[in-house]
Amino acid sequence: MASTVTTSQDPAASRPGYGRLLRTRGAWTFLLPGFAARQPFAMLTLSIVLLVQHTTGSYGVAGAVAAATGVSMALFAPYSGRLADRYGQRAVLVPGVLVHTVSGVALTALALTGAPLWALFAAAVPTGASVPQIGPMVRARWGVKLKGSPLMATAAAFESVTDEFTFVVGPLLATALCTAVDPAAGLVTEAALTLVGGLLFAAQKGTQPTVAARTGHTRTEQTSALGVPGVRVLIVTFLGIGSVFGGMQVSLAAYTESIGNPGLNGVLYGVFAAGNMIAGIACGAIAWKVAPQRRLILAYAALALTASALWTAHSALLLAGLGLLVGMCIAPALITGYTLVEDLVPAGARTEAFTWLTGAVALGQAAAVTVAGQLEDRLWDGAGFLVPMGGTVLALATLLALRSRLVTAPRGRTVARGVGHREPVAVD
Repeated sequence: MASTVTTSQDPAASRPGYGRLLRTRGAWTFLLPGFAARQPFAMLTLSIVLLVQHTTGSYGVAGAVAAATGVSMALFAPYSGRLADRYGQRAVLVPGVLVHTVSGVALTALALTGAPLWALFAAAVPTGASVPQIGPMVRARWGVKLKGSPLMATAAAFESVTDEFTFVVGPLLATALCTAVDPAAGLVTEAALTLVGGLLFAAQKGTQPTVAARTGHTRTEQTSALGVPGVRVLIVTFLGIGSVFGGMQVSLAAYTESIGNPGLNGVLYGVFAAGNMIAGIACGAIAWKVAPQRRLILAYAALALTASALWTAHSALLLAGLGLLVGMCIAPALITGYTLVEDLVPAGARTEAFTWLTGAVALGQAAAVTVAGQLEDRLWDGAGFLVPMGGTVLALATLLALRSRLVTAPRGRTVARGVGHREPVAVD
């Protein structure tokens, strides 16, 4: 049985911190392979954009193919998460990793041979649908390890930092491989890393969440996480965050090509991701006294404000500065959203809930890549930066209107469409 962290009565001992988090027994057994397995995801969209743009000459076509990957991932990720909750993570990971590797290699071959657009879409769909949901699975493992511990918020911050570190390294690696080695090198490397990292993570059976019995009253806890109103609100907010990622990926690539320095793309996107990582580190080190619902609204308002200024940047230096600020606003919103899941969703549906949020980011990113690619092709250089502004402003309006749904209900109340049988717990 997996060990859990006990909460000490000493305030100093219970203060959240990365040192205490990383001393959690057994954590490193899933953290290291989990990091290796999630790194390829940060390379996927950009590798597709750079490869398809090279073979077709159009950012619109490249964005559409990348969007097909993102949409299919968004649609299949929650189903994958639900299967993982029901049958175990390893049972879902192994076949998924194999399908993703084969599909990614097929997409690469089709692009290089000048295959028609429909064939690229046909390969992009299974490539996206089979993306391993490593981040949500790691978060679910933290939930097992840290039951009732104040370190859960720190763990959410640590996972956000880890995600963003991959998005610092990933775009740089993808850009370097596609521009300095071969246009196909980024996607081929992504497929290879997914295969190796995913299988290593799947091998860590001792730390995966226990599969609950699917009979009796436990069935209520396996009701879809989408039935929780707060999860639906969080999905909308994460769609807006995805619009920032997708809009910036295409727009930065188009901007750096327009100034004759495509290699700068990875640097600019890395600065954006570094801002996210820095803010994530700070969030995890703070013992927050402000309610998470209020933190989410404040962080999202700041994100919408900074994202709305991106399209006004007319120099690489200014774009880097604004990108840094936008990244620093994303981390608090992401971390707080993932933290709220721990309170809003029963344990038996949390992997699914995390994959809904991850899928929402991917879907927002896919839509943004498509729209931004069309704007860059049809309007002026930098028009794609209008997409992050529109996405975050719309999501903020939704969040403000439905913020009451993020208030945590006592566990004894009806959850989703079933009646919970758990004992009520105190909520701080």
